[in-house]
Amino acid sequence: MTPIVKLYWLRVLLGAIAGVVSAILATWVYAASDYTPLLNSITVALALYVVTYYLVKGKLKDKIEQQSKILSTAIGMYFFTWITIFVLSYTAIQVFAF
Repeated sequence: MTPIVKLYWLRVLLGAIAGVVSAILATWVYAASDYTPLLNSITVALALYVVTYYLVKGKLKDKIEQQSKILSTAIGMYFFTWITIFVLSYTAIQVFAF
């Protein structure tokens, strides 16, 4: 597999992980506050994307010619996977936890 393909699937996997983490935080941490849990969950997803961008950039900067490809590869799939897993996880937690 090429580095771009590996990066694509890494972003899909990280989007799923971010969705589960966001759902857990939205249910148990943010539910007691006055802040909107969805906005806080979006912030968690963005923060995880930025952190993993810098980690991946350090590792793949020599293997990928265009540095902008590291940022833009699979950004849509990351957030699509995140929102899908977030909604499913949040709903499952709400149904089964209470």
